[in-house]
Amino acid sequence: MAHSRSTSLLNIWRKLCAAAAILAATVMAAAAGAQTATAIHSRDGGLLIERPARTWEFLCAVGKKSGVFGNESGRVEAWVYPLKVLRDFHVTVHHDGKEIPAETLVRTIEARPEETTLVLAGDTFSIRETFFVPVDEPGAVIKFEVETEQPLEIEVGFHRDLALEWPAAVGGTYANWNAGLNAFGFGEESKKFAAVIGSPTGREPQLEYEANYSSAHEESMKLGATAKGRETKIVAIAGSIHGQAEAEATYKKLITSYEALEKESAAYYAEYLKKTVTVEMPDAQLQAAYDWSRISLVQGLVANPTMGTGLVAGYRTSGESQRPGFAWFFGRDAFWSTLALNSEGDFANARTALAFVAQFQREDGKIPHEIAQGASFVNWFKDYPYGFASADATPLYIIAMNDYAQASGDAGFAKEKWASLQKAYAFLKSTYDASGLPQNFGIGHGWVEGGPLLPVKSEFYQSGLGAEAVRSLSNLAKLTGQTELSETLRKEAEKQLALVNQSFWMEEKKRFAFAIGKNDKQVDELNILATVPMWFGSTTDTVAAHMESNLRQLTNFDLQTDWGPRIISNQSVVYSGGGYHYGSVWPLFTGWASVAEYRHHQEFPAYLNLRANALLALDGSPGHVTEVLSGDYYQPLSTASPHQIWSAAMVISPVLRGMFGLERDAANKTLTFTPHTPANWTDYKIENIQVGKSVIAIGYHKVPGELTLEITRTGDECAFEFEPTLAGPAMEVRAEVNGRQTPVDFKFNPEHHHIQLKIALQEGKNVVRLRVKNDFGLAYDFRLPELGSKSSDLRVLAQTSDQYSSTLTVAGRGGASYDLTVWNADVIASLEGAELVKQADGTTKLRIHFETQKEEEYGRKEIAIHFRQSKVGGKVKLKE
Repeated sequence: MAHSRSTSLLNIWRKLCAAAAILAATVMAAAAGAQTATAIHSRDGGLLIERPARTWEFLCAVGKKSGVFGNESGRVEAWVYPLKVLRDFHVTVHHDGKEIPAETLVRTIEARPEETTLVLAGDTFSIRETFFVPVDEPGAVIKFEVETEQPLEIEVGFHRDLALEWPAAVGGTYANWNAGLNAFGFGEESKKFAAVIGSPTGREPQLEYEANYSSAHEESMKLGATAKGRETKIVAIAGSIHGQAEAEATYKKLITSYEALEKESAAYYAEYLKKTVTVEMPDAQLQAAYDWSRISLVQGLVANPTMGTGLVAGYRTSGESQRPGFAWFFGRDAFWSTLALNSEGDFANARTALAFVAQFQREDGKIPHEIAQGASFVNWFKDYPYGFASADATPLYIIAMNDYAQASGDAGFAKEKWASLQKAYAFLKSTYDASGLPQNFGIGHGWVEGGPLLPVKSEFYQSGLGAEAVRSLSNLAKLTGQTELSETLRKEAEKQLALVNQSFWMEEKKRFAFAIGKNDKQVDELNILATVPMWFGSTTDTVAAHMESNLRQLTNFDLQTDWGPRIISNQSVVYSGGGYHYGSVWPLFTGWASVAEYRHHQEFPAYLNLRANALLALDGSPGHVTEVLSGDYYQPLSTASPHQIWSAAMVISPVLRGMFGLERDAANKTLTFTPHTPANWTDYKIENIQVGKSVIAIGYHKVPGELTLEITRTGDECAFEFEPTLAGPAMEVRAEVNGRQTPVDFKFNPEHHHIQLKIALQEGKNVVRLRVKNDFGLAYDFRLPELGSKSSDLRVLAQTSDQYSSTLTVAGRGGASYDLTVWNADVIASLEGAELVKQADGTTKLRIHFETQKEEEYGRKEIAIHFRQSKVGGKVKLKE
């Protein structure tokens, strides 16, 4: 995907928003010649992505009970959970004596939260083919809006499936034509499973058949001719596991009420965006990606008619099989996704997702890894090996429960699930080896499920989760009034974290080992999974220092691509760019890394990873983030699930937990705000942050020398902790809260400087004003390369600073130049290794040029920036 955010386009965006114009648009363009896409907001405030169609790209429309999956050629399959109704739905246009395959006419795609539209065009006609799935109906509608100069007729064809999702099966099925409904009816001998597909104008039905001398294997029907002008045709699909009557009732509702259902679904998603945490950012691409990711995440909720409502893992076509990507329920996927739901304030759905997985907890306390949508029709947990395959779902359950209770203040749910939590903890402890670390081998896999990184005894990832689970249970005990138990668990958590640090830390490499092997030796493999314990941080300075040291090694070009970090270094002897668990790039990992890097104040690599995930949401299946990409070239793996739920979560968590540093403590009525926003962000807003029974809105404004926060509180009392970053020369800060001077605490180390300000928010508006002498900053908008290309963007490997100077260690492609935006260039006295360039719009860029080595190779460089109060000398001259 091509990318660039020029100042002129940003100004256009602001002017259009201010004037409430029809469209506020940003064109995403990258390096010269790259592909383009346009992310826009429509007049009514709804989300819209419009771009030229890519016939290979995933297309979907989903609700809680149904889904349509296919590609942008218009060939799709339809599901009414847990039934697959049909596959290979396709369209033929009869026009001027020709039979034209519709996939040859597709020109543009328009994606909205509630539906996806393909725009088809011929010489004298156009057809808007819209795939719509209502939020709460067991069915779908495909709408054709025809405009033509000459007579035209649409014919639809498809293959009947009527099959239960893997691994269940229906048995023999049949199809017939119901003339009263103008629809095909699908059924089977037990009369339980049924489906209907038809159209009010359906005619000339063709049924599949099998004879001795010939056969046909698809159904088809025509939708009636349009003579001239405009006309709308529809096809409706409905299904049921309770018989034909229920399927027919849904079909009738769809064909008579689809317009009302469209409006209801659009309103549902618009309301969802309003009631969760809203953000207004100056980066229009990041803004669109955040909003779309909230939609993509909530679209993971599936209401299975036999098991209830939970979060599935993702969506992909099943083809001739009955496995639609990962559209069934996974424990660890749901738990990582609930952290994002908690961040955005969607506590109701987070609780629903947690409760769904908890109901399948094994008697010994182990939490399930996956639950197929067809699990009710087979002996899933006994006859199949997948139900409890992982070991990490169990500690993640405790962690996710604590995150929910901490953020929402719903201690009652923790009390309700206390017996379940105790069983999960007991199971976790039962997996400890003689040294006290949780085992993977023989218990269930950690993160890595297969490949050359196995077998191991315990992964650092898994052991880190185990320690965090104990700390989480300690807090849950505190929230539920069990003070003595909480203190006991707190001490145990400290010991467990120290044990993990001691067992995995490699002093000579200054990083953590990937795992402890079966021989009890450390397995050295630089890997991104190490960021998971770092996401949760540390209670000790020693462990925190180890984490920061390890994080610095993950920013290098051997591990980091433009589209996210590889699971292991491409210099490893076992690396493969297509290796699912030994070389590929997962947006999940990218989100882990971003939150961990923000938590440890490494904002450049954190923003690179946040922006990589965000741009993926706008450059693949519209509005969705894929499951996994190649480690060598910018493209999803051929087996990837294009609409992966936890990948969407890993846009939300890095924005809210990472870049904005928002942490709720509902029990103590406290909101912490530790922003690491780009230095050139002068204005943004965050609204609808719920902390217990209070609701907080934050408005941020910055000019050289002064930073202003307007914090509005409604509802109950709430404390506010503000911890902004300071640049190296900005050592003098004066703070005012509501007009009164207030003391601040300073936190300094060579890599990051913060101040800390604690205030009790009064009801209504609160104004915090910081006057900062010699404020300074650098910003860079990382970009994606063209599809199929290798990485080429800048890497900021390290940054250290004091009041006299700042040093950047960077890496870039040979022969390439990179421009960083400078905030308050007046404080710079001199430079080494770069030059300042004045732009026509008045901004200043720090230009870094890499000499030509081999063009495809990265080289390193150090940039020294000396500030005016240093002893280096006069002010640097700007290049025009």
